[in-house]
Amino acid sequence: MILTLLQRELKVARRNWMGLAIPLLFFMIVVSLFPFAVSPEAAVLQKLAPGVIWVAALLSMLLSLEQFYRSDYQDGSLEQLLLMSSPTSVAISKILAHWLLTGLPLVVLSPLLGVLMQINHGVEHSTHTWVLMLSLVLGTPSLCLLGAVGMSLTLAASRNGLLVSILIIPLYVPILIFGASTVTASLENMRYNGELAILGAFLLIAVVFAPFASGRALKISVG
Repeated sequence: MILTLLQRELKVARRNWMGLAIPLLFFMIVVSLFPFAVSPEAAVLQKLAPGVIWVAALLSMLLSLEQFYRSDYQDGSLEQLLLMSSPTSVAISKILAHWLLTGLPLVVLSPLLGVLMQINHGVEHSTHTWVLMLSLVLGTPSLCLLGAVGMSLTLAASRNGLLVSILIIPLYVPILIFGASTVTASLENMRYNGELAILGAFLLIAVVFAPFASGRALKISVG
C-alpha cells in the first residue's frame, strides 16, 4: 500500500514540476550569491562553505514542505487517502516522496556548489565533497521527517507556513549544527565520525517516531 501511495505522490508531483524546481533553484541561487557578496578568495569561501550549503539546504527543504501536503488537504484528496489507507502509510509515502524529489536532488547538486564554494581548495582528492554529500544523505531525511510532523500538525491553520517554521526550525538546529560541523571537521583534517554518528542517531530516532506522529497529526487535522 505504501508503494501504491508513493507512486501516486510521484505522479502528482510530476504534474507540478515547476513547484519541485523552485526549492532547487533557491538552493543554487542562495549558495551562488555568496561568492559575490562575501569574497571570491578560495580560503574564505572554503571556510564558509559548510554553513552556507547546509543553511541553504535546510531552507530549501522547508520551502518545499507545503507542496506535498497543502494541495491534497485543500482539494479533499487527503481525506480520501486517509479513508483508503492508514494515516501512518499516507505519512510515510509523503515523506518518501518529499525526500526523493527534494532531498535527493539537493544531495546530487551539492558537489557542484561545493566546487563553487572552493570546498576542495588545497587538496588533490575530492574527500571534502564526499563528506558533504554523506552529511546531507544522513541529514536531509531527518529534515523531511521532522517537517512532515510540523506540516501535519498545522494543516488546518490559515497561515501554516509561519507556524511550521516556528515549530520545526528549533528541531532543525541540531541537525544543522552537526551537519555543518561534519564538513568543517573534514576541512580541518579532523575526525568527523562522531558528527556522522550523531546525524545517524537523529535519523534513526526520526524514522522510528516521526511517521507515526505525522500520521496521527494528519488524522487529527483532517478529522
